[in-house]
Amino acid sequence: MVREFIGLESPTAQRAGAGGYPCQGLYYRRAGHEPKVAVIATHYQIDFSEHYIAEHLAARGVGFLGWNTRFRGFESSFLLDHALVDIGVGVRWLRDTQNIETIVLLGNSGGGSLMAAYQSQAVEPNVRPLDGMRPAAGLTDLPAADGYVASAAHPGRPEVLTAWMDASVVDEGDAVATDPALDLFDERNGPPYSAEFVTRYRAAQIARNEKITDWAEDELKRVRAAGYSDRPFTVMRTWADPRMVDPTIEPTGRQPNLCYAGVPVKANRSARGIAAATTLRNWIGMWSLRHAQTRAEPHLARITCPALVINADQDTGVYPSDAQRIYDALASTDKTRCAIDTDHYFTTPGARGEQADTIAEWIAKRW
Repeated sequence: MVREFIGLESPTAQRAGAGGYPCQGLYYRRAGHEPKVAVIATHYQIDFSEHYIAEHLAARGVGFLGWNTRFRGFESSFLLDHALVDIGVGVRWLRDTQNIETIVLLGNSGGGSLMAAYQSQAVEPNVRPLDGMRPAAGLTDLPAADGYVASAAHPGRPEVLTAWMDASVVDEGDAVATDPALDLFDERNGPPYSAEFVTRYRAAQIARNEKITDWAEDELKRVRAAGYSDRPFTVMRTWADPRMVDPTIEPTGRQPNLCYAGVPVKANRSARGIAAATTLRNWIGMWSLRHAQTRAEPHLARITCPALVINADQDTGVYPSDAQRIYDALASTDKTRCAIDTDHYFTTPGARGEQADTIAEWIAKRW
């Protein structure tokens, strides 16, 4: 197995003073083999350079580039247009340096909507910079990929955050204040939860997202008027999707009362969570249902290349309805959906091999 480190500058970001390159990753290929097909995987902020599927795909003759943008570990600074330009650096490297003929985007977990946005922008430019900012250089000149794979993918950053939000939060500045009528962890409400409770809960989650957006818009105007560009803030209690607690809601093979951070009631009361550290501009550009361009479905509607959607049936944070939304939104006429009986990270015995076989066989039938 050959594993090569890649560090490159971006059209909108140079090498840092300390030496680090904005775009970094690892390229995997089987020793003695020069692949003609390669997969590239990127996430909003998680380091995908050593992605678990890399060596599995390389062993099957498919090159794999685990690619990171400048925002790895810095999600609160994320700017979609600049991230897409950084992904384009990796795609060009595969074509120009490795002579890859066919490139497949792998949108894994949160990366599902990010890679959809990349292909969408490459085939039909539509991504806008945040208000008051210039578009990233090179944004309208991205090389399109040839295929798209969504694996255990969320339908968008605003969607996953809203689905996980604790609807009982009364005051965004108070970590404890709770509306008992909407408290997921008050046994008087369940589990199991009634359909009526779930309906009220989902509506309150959307209302919470919209309320934060209202505040962020007003607060951004206020701080800008005072000469500031932005300000940080915290979003608390984001491990509270009813499906995490009640396995009768959208039943799958998942373990009940579990989320990616452990037992939901404990995770929800911790300092850990998506959007826990954000800023006004970051909220508007990343998490807001009203404004963010990180929602997958508008981008998927522009994807016409062959597409594969893989769902993990034991996943405690992505559910079959999420995979169905992605599949339905794809404009591709050649699209496939399948499921593997495993968890979000495909850690059950043999699951990663099955995932790699699924992707490699899907590729071999088309290219």
